[in-house]
Amino acid sequence: MTPALNLLKKVRAAHRIHSYEHDPKAASYGLEAAEKLDLEPAQVFKTLLVASEKGELLVAVVPVVGSLDLKALAHAAGVKKVDMAPVDAAQRATGYLVGGISPLGQKKRLRTFIDSSARGFSAIYVSAGRRGLEVELSAEVLAEHTQAQFADIGR
Repeated sequence: MTPALNLLKKVRAAHRIHSYEHDPKAASYGLEAAEKLDLEPAQVFKTLLVASEKGELLVAVVPVVGSLDLKALAHAAGVKKVDMAPVDAAQRATGYLVGGISPLGQKKRLRTFIDSSARGFSAIYVSAGRRGLEVELSAEVLAEHTQAQFADIGR
C-alpha cells in the first residue's frame, strides 16, 4: 500500500486500484498507464509540481494528453509566476518518486489545483503513488481529499 491508497482507505473514499507492468523505457508515464490499462487518455491525469516566485510549491493535476499552462496556474494560485519545480524538491515534498507522484497522501500539504476538464468525467485516474499503479476515483473525491481547487490550467 502507498500513502495515497492508505489515505483513501482510511477515509473510506470510493476508489478502484489498477496496476500494470511499468516499462522503465516508457517516454511518458501517464500515456503508458492509459495504454496499458486501455483507458481514454483524457481521463488519465498527471501530477506536476511547480514553484512560485516565492518558492511555494504547488500541485497541478492535468490530463496526460496535454500540458500545464503555467500562466493559468499562476493566475489561479494568485502568484506572479510559476516554473516547474526541481525533481529533488518535488520528491522531497511529496515523498514519492517522479513518475509515481500522487496528488494524495503527500508528506506536506501543498495547495493543489485540478484542471476543470476532470469534472467532465464520472471517474478520472491518477497515480496511486508508484509507477505502474493508478487509482480511479471521481474528481470531487480527489478534490475533497487534497483540498484542491478546480481551474482551467491545462492546454
